[in-house]
Amino acid sequence: MSNFLAIDTSSRYLTVLAQKGDRQVLRHLPECAMKHSQILMDEIDAALTETELKPDECDFFAAVTGPGSFTGIRIGIATVKGFALATKKPLLGVTAFDMIAYNVADENFCVVIDAGRNYYYLGSYFGGAKEYKYLSEEEVKGFNTKLYGFEDLPFENYSKLDVKSCLHPAICLNERDFSKNIQALYVRKSQAEEVREKLLKSVK
Repeated sequence: MSNFLAIDTSSRYLTVLAQKGDRQVLRHLPECAMKHSQILMDEIDAALTETELKPDECDFFAAVTGPGSFTGIRIGIATVKGFALATKKPLLGVTAFDMIAYNVADENFCVVIDAGRNYYYLGSYFGGAKEYKYLSEEEVKGFNTKLYGFEDLPFENYSKLDVKSCLHPAICLNERDFSKNIQALYVRKSQAEEVREKLLKSVK
């Protein structure tokens, strides 16, 4: 079994997963929005200590790359990149969509993630093909298919999964897709970019 450190800072929660052989430690804080940068390293240190795992013993470092909180995603990716650079080990990026999808048994379904302001990130999985969209609540309600996610969402055909239990299966099933670099998946432009575009259009 691989030794690794994986983190998910893509939403209001924080998950840190450390594995050394058959020993696994999962630390999950359900509510820590805007505090990831303050508590992440303490949680990583605690997980590594509990598993008796040193960073240079890791075979790889993994992070959830989004979509979700723009700041949280950047914190998570930067952290694992730092570990990988210091130890010369590879990186593994897993999208928040795939983290849920790897825990779903259905063949055709969509993963839904709250994007705020009554909009949602939607990842569709049909026949092995993936497609990511940024949609309004009404547009998501128009999808006549099973929906999955990790939040309390207002959709009739929706099932909520336990997000803290989703990271390990996703890492293991995606384990050999290593890279020297991983990139954030945002799906939409940031609010700052949207405001800037509106200002530029108003000037013209």
